[in-house]
Amino acid sequence: MTKHFFALWGDDLADTLHAPAVRDRLAAAGVRRLQLNVDDAEVAAAMRISHFADPIGALVSVWDADPAAVAEALRDAATTVHGYEVEERRRLDPPEAWDGSRADALANVAVLRRPDDLAREEWLRIWMVDHTPVAIRTQATFGYVQNIVVEAVTPDAPRIDAFVEELFPSAGIHDMHAFYGSGGDDAELDRRLTDLMASVARFGADHDLDLVPTSRYLYELG
Repeated sequence: MTKHFFALWGDDLADTLHAPAVRDRLAAAGVRRLQLNVDDAEVAAAMRISHFADPIGALVSVWDADPAAVAEALRDAATTVHGYEVEERRRLDPPEAWDGSRADALANVAVLRRPDDLAREEWLRIWMVDHTPVAIRTQATFGYVQNIVVEAVTPDAPRIDAFVEELFPSAGIHDMHAFYGSGGDDAELDRRLTDLMASVARFGADHDLDLVPTSRYLYELG
């Protein structure tokens, strides 16, 4: 299946993206399954990092649909839409209920950019082979989906090399121990943070990064 990832900017996306009219437009564009990741009130207290001057407000994933038609439908809700074809690799399958309900999770989406001094294959190797086990081991992650950008599918889309979906316990919004799975042990938390940040730095994800905290919603459209 071909997956497309769309980054959205606009006002009131937490409301407009859930509108039945938007889902109807997306269904008419061929979307059968729709994933919404929205920076909404439920995750307002979570940490954010924005490489863009205007932070990303939502990310939308669809499968096997015409990306141009999907982007046009999403412009009913958003002022700016940038789309990408991605290669999905599911390292930890998140629990999924395709009924439009909010997942009981903090669903972070990290937007990655490859450093110019790292060749693409080496960047992918460090990230996907070396770093992934460290990320899973040092955090309380229960869903981990990597999306490698194949190409942009909308005009003037800014360069992005990958999107990473990571699901954490909802308590992680407020509690670092819950986020990192350190069980209230400050020394263990420090160890995990040190190991994680050293690993992140090896493939350049310690800079030029967007980290978008979201609520995750899955819809079956047909």
